[in-house]
Amino acid sequence: MHISEGVLSAPVLLSGAVVAVAGTAIGLRKLDYDRLPQVAVLTSAFFVASLVHIPVGPSSVHLILNGLMGLLLGWVAFPAILVGLILQAVLFQYGGLTVLGVNVVVMALPAVVCHYGLGAAARSNMRYLSISASFVAGFGAILLSGLLMAAALVLTGESFWPVARLVLAAHVPVMVIEGVFVAVSVQFLKKVRPELLETIHAKR
Repeated sequence: MHISEGVLSAPVLLSGAVVAVAGTAIGLRKLDYDRLPQVAVLTSAFFVASLVHIPVGPSSVHLILNGLMGLLLGWVAFPAILVGLILQAVLFQYGGLTVLGVNVVVMALPAVVCHYGLGAAARSNMRYLSISASFVAGFGAILLSGLLMAAALVLTGESFWPVARLVLAAHVPVMVIEGVFVAVSVQFLKKVRPELLETIHAKR
């Protein structure tokens, strides 16, 4: 779900950069640095999962794991995803530095929405509620990311409407896969390491 350089207009790039900086600042302020290794592990998982790309127009389809990161990190997903995207842009030329802000917002903002909208339900002791909320978090995070990416393309120019629809449709299988993955991962963590499901940003 990386948007390539040279595609978006300057106003969209600037808006994305502003929101990304604000989100990253909030995430760093809320981060409990004693749990930094956990953030690093999730950033690594995001980095690896995003390496397998299938090109779709000016973007690409791949696993993101932002739903899982959202449930576990909340606002901290912003700096975590930012680090992963910087490494991908520098090492593998995925996305790019000028479009970094927009790509961060596309992937991190849905993670925050899922954290506050579904985090409590995903951690619930009611098994079916937890599974359902976790699936919706994984599915919904990709859906929201797809909508944000489509909006960025359309705001750049109406000529991107067909590409925006194609990219969103291409991510439907990814939505289902990520939904199942997050649901399974949360249930696994509840059994073996339930403390990892606690809110990671304890600092206020």
